[in-house]
Amino acid sequence: MTLTERYAAHNYHPLPVVLSHGEGAWVTDVEGRRYLDCLAGYSALNFGHGHPRLLARAHAQLDRLTLTSRAFYNDLLGPFAQGLAELTGKEVVLPMNTGAEAVETAVKVARKWGYVVKGVPEGAANIVVMEGNFHGRTTTIVSFSDDKVARDEYGPFTPGFRSVTYGDAQALREAVDDSTVAVLLEPIQGEGGVVIPPEGYLREVREICDATGTLMVADEIQSGLARTGRTFACEHEDVVPDIYVLGKALGGGLYPVSAIAANHDVLDVIKPGTHGSTFGGNPLAAAIGHEVVTMLAEGEFQQRAATLGGVLEERLRPLVGRGLAAIRVRGLWAGLDIEPGGPSGRGLSERLLDRGVLVKDTHGSTIRIAPPLVVTEDEIGVLVDAVADSLA
Repeated sequence: MTLTERYAAHNYHPLPVVLSHGEGAWVTDVEGRRYLDCLAGYSALNFGHGHPRLLARAHAQLDRLTLTSRAFYNDLLGPFAQGLAELTGKEVVLPMNTGAEAVETAVKVARKWGYVVKGVPEGAANIVVMEGNFHGRTTTIVSFSDDKVARDEYGPFTPGFRSVTYGDAQALREAVDDSTVAVLLEPIQGEGGVVIPPEGYLREVREICDATGTLMVADEIQSGLARTGRTFACEHEDVVPDIYVLGKALGGGLYPVSAIAANHDVLDVIKPGTHGSTFGGNPLAAAIGHEVVTMLAEGEFQQRAATLGGVLEERLRPLVGRGLAAIRVRGLWAGLDIEPGGPSGRGLSERLLDRGVLVKDTHGSTIRIAPPLVVTEDEIGVLVDAVADSLA
């Protein structure tokens, strides 16, 4: 911790634990103490620490080829792209590395589509976004964030974004005009505290986009890839966006892998030289991503998240009014609001750390729970008992 605080920039405020090993849903610190990981790398570790299938695929690829750049073909990008296209039901994918890069890619694609296909006058495109959003921390992304910590003192900001109230379909209707090229939203706002929109909202967003010739862009970086009990959170309302934005769990917790997925009528606006990444679609990333997609196609993790998410919600519900003001659960993903007068979110996270459970706070009085999808029912019991004890 001393070395990190001295030599690494202070852009995070970690809990005081130094982790050195992980397996499944558990991690171990340098002193040998075990902790139940209920953050899972903000959903990057959906398959747990060191999943044998992912490790085997990565180890095998490390001995063969790790990077070519996109100046050449490699033998793994094609199969990965096919698998991800089939998983999303889309025709083509554009691979990148980090989630923020994938969001930036979606923004660029939506704008170019607006000019080339929709006929929006050059420089006039706007994208409607949601209050309370979190899509990353690049300069463009914080331009449409209302998180003061992420935004303040980083201007001047990128224009072309309009923010509306999340969950308010009428506000969205009023914001969309002839120059709107996309509506960008999280089906569930993760950083906001696992905020679930009103039932039917995603369907209304889809209808508004269809009626106005606007792209619906779903940031499923945290909510997707089985976290909520479906492959994608949009599926809870039987909605298919025009662009899926994916990351985190796509790399299996081993490597940064992200992508957007869309049909040819959207992604074909990208031509050679107009967008790229040296590492995007590299052989190691493609090998790991392909194994992730193959595992998800089998359906086991979606079913585990749905079933165990029901257990999590059932066991958390009695804590409302006994230290918790509210809970929001969708699959193995929960936001817990602490009652006024209770500990802060940071304080509760520290109490849980003392009890061998790792979570992270957000927005002062909320903690997020997102255990790996390999967690067991007994381990969920450990988590909830620790929350109850920490609140008491």
